[in-house]
Amino acid sequence: MRAVIADRPGGPEVLRFDPELPDPEPGTGQVRIAVEYAAITFIDTQRRAGRAPGPAATFPAVLGNGVGGFVERLGPGTDPSWAGARVVSTTGGAGGYASLALADIADLHRVPEPLDLADATALLADGRTALALHDAARVRAEETVVITAAAGGVGGILVQLATSAGAVVIALASPDKLDRARGHGAPIAIDYREPGWPTDLRAAAPHGVDVVFDGVGASTTDALFPLVRAGGRYLAHGAASGTWGAIEPDRATARGVGVIPLAAIGGGPDDMFAYTERALDLAAHGTIHATIGQTFPLGQAAEAHAAIEARTTIGKTLLLPNA
Repeated sequence: MRAVIADRPGGPEVLRFDPELPDPEPGTGQVRIAVEYAAITFIDTQRRAGRAPGPAATFPAVLGNGVGGFVERLGPGTDPSWAGARVVSTTGGAGGYASLALADIADLHRVPEPLDLADATALLADGRTALALHDAARVRAEETVVITAAAGGVGGILVQLATSAGAVVIALASPDKLDRARGHGAPIAIDYREPGWPTDLRAAAPHGVDVVFDGVGASTTDALFPLVRAGGRYLAHGAASGTWGAIEPDRATARGVGVIPLAAIGGGPDDMFAYTERALDLAAHGTIHATIGQTFPLGQAAEAHAAIEARTTIGKTLLLPNA
């Protein structure tokens, strides 16, 4: 099979393409997927660099935890109805940047017929994350909701969900991505690369905001948290800036602001599986849509990682093992 391997932690240059690895064999309760699309997440870039939260990657490593394709081989004890199925699946945390990937039966999602396989792959992680965040925030009609990185994979779906709920959405994005955020339904889009963006935000929401979805962290958190009014909710779900924002619990309690950590989002594996199923169903019915901003041939995974780290990408980035 073809795959991309990181032999050691480091920059994007540590990713190398190997066109002749042995094909993996599915074990009991597993299938082998002929991969059409491999999703890249921001945490992949952190794992490659050796600084991801949670357990460290073991090198050499084939990164990637989300794929879309067709089931082409069944392991022992596997329901034969999965043969040939069009699916998306997690891969147990690794092994996705390849032309063939193994997945447990329990992790497979059949892709609804109206939905494109590329879109389903893009929704695998981002759709479930956005839905879990949206539910945890309990977004209501007429609330003011601020969404950072609003043209990204998760942020774009959050804009769609909050808009559908009847909230007034203020999207924060870099200048080249403002139109994309507006296209998701945000009536107000602010360039948060401009030094005066907090002033613009206060002008757009003079009475404060009800919900913040913060996927950036660092100084962005420092500017946003004071704007959340009593009864509001602050959900930090990423650190695209490289550093998580810090909010003192006593300060939040004193102001009556609920700070909901990422660890409290979505519940256990069964809940996240259900969120993925729900995301695929919503997309099949046109309620939400994924934004696939760019694709790269599998052999250009290093270039894809470099683009994500430079924050020049829009929405989801997919690798194409057959390109």
